[in-house]
Amino acid sequence: MPRVGLSPGGVVDAAIEIVDTEGPAALTLSAVAGVAGVATPSLYKHVRNLAELRQLVTLRVLEELTERLGDAALGRSGDDAVRAVMRAYRSYVVDHPGRYAAMDQAPEEEPRIQAAANRLLDIILAVLRAYELAGPDLIHAARCVRSSVHGFAMLEAAGGFGLPEDLEESYELLIRMVIGGLR
Repeated sequence: MPRVGLSPGGVVDAAIEIVDTEGPAALTLSAVAGVAGVATPSLYKHVRNLAELRQLVTLRVLEELTERLGDAALGRSGDDAVRAVMRAYRSYVVDHPGRYAAMDQAPEEEPRIQAAANRLLDIILAVLRAYELAGPDLIHAARCVRSSVHGFAMLEAAGGFGLPEDLEESYELLIRMVIGGLR
């Protein structure tokens, strides 16, 4: 019998706790079992293996990031929407560096993950359409936005900006540069 209260979502919660506190490398089934208070074999009632658990973590992060970006974009357009989405994306990464780093950046063709990734992409594409971009130009712009935010936020989360200049100023400059490129 599964432990009362333990579910696939509870197993993912335990995995998220581990990656948030110890980083993605610490995610093992044994560690998750310890956090969940069960023996490792008990997890197999909820997840097939560590690979599936990593997929579920990726799915959770994509869903959280999509919600945050969707909330940020809601009711905005153009430059204001790009600013809000870029700030929300950075904020998520800085607030949750472990879980963001645990997200598979190029996930396999797992239908739930692909659907979640597409929902996230749809938000970014909708924001960028205000610049009258379409087809390949729209995809290129989305890649540029994602890579600029991802790079800055990952460097920030890892403590990679050691110089004393204000990070907010640097990020605002990045946003202005991206918006300038979109125009």
